[in-house]
Amino acid sequence: MIEVTLDEADRLDWALKQFKRKVQKAGVLKDLRRKRHYEKPSEVRQRKAAAARRRVTSDRGR
Repeated sequence: MIEVTLDEADRLDWALKQFKRKVQKAGVLKDLRRKRHYEKPSEVRQRKAAAARRRVTSDRGR
């Protein structure tokens, strides 16, 4: 669970910025988008293989 503790002097925009940063770092939204719809195991394998191919081809250009 992500928490941001506030004092009386803290501003709301600062707290919102901290909360967004913690959510981003924890990968909550990324995980939520990934689990929005069921993905068959074969589709997961295809997606991972395509990502690996992209990584290999981008490394060759270096």
